[in-house]
Amino acid sequence: MSLQATTSQTVGPYFSIGLTRLKRVDLAGPGVSGERITIEGRVLDGERKPVSDAMIEIWQADSHGKYAHPEDDQKKPLEPGFQGFGRIPVDENGKFSFTTIKPGAVPGPKGNPQAPHIAVSVFMRGLLRRLVTRIYFPDEPANAGEFVLNLVEPERRATLIAKKSVNQIGTLEWNVILQGPDETVFFDIGL
Repeated sequence: MSLQATTSQTVGPYFSIGLTRLKRVDLAGPGVSGERITIEGRVLDGERKPVSDAMIEIWQADSHGKYAHPEDDQKKPLEPGFQGFGRIPVDENGKFSFTTIKPGAVPGPKGNPQAPHIAVSVFMRGLLRRLVTRIYFPDEPANAGEFVLNLVEPERRATLIAKKSVNQIGTLEWNVILQGPDETVFFDIGL
């Protein structure tokens, strides 16, 4: 018997079947502590045209740096009402928006704390595998020593750091650009 990986299949156009119940645009319910933020952006192709059939999946820790997942065995409190996971479809203009709290630091390699971040997967028609990236926060002192962020060439790090909105307090802007000179940094997670 031969053990080999099966062929990957494209995720669209019917990937929304069965995923509707997992759609969640507010990860932090009422009473969850932490700095409440909204992240808005767009998914754009290499010509800066909107991708209208993408879905963003996000995972993050709560403000204490604990994930709402049974495998997170840190001795930190878990906020009741904090989901830590959401799936957000884009609209016909490639726009998405979600509300959450700024995550706390989580352990990284050798137990060193990672800078606050949100893990992001991008799914869309034509992709054989999801794209994996991260959102980091502007003006975050821990970014300077962040293990993963420092693996990225300095000139490309800005694609991973959200920007403060000039129009709305508490809102950050972060776009997914699939190709070209400003392409978002995507990570190979070795699937």
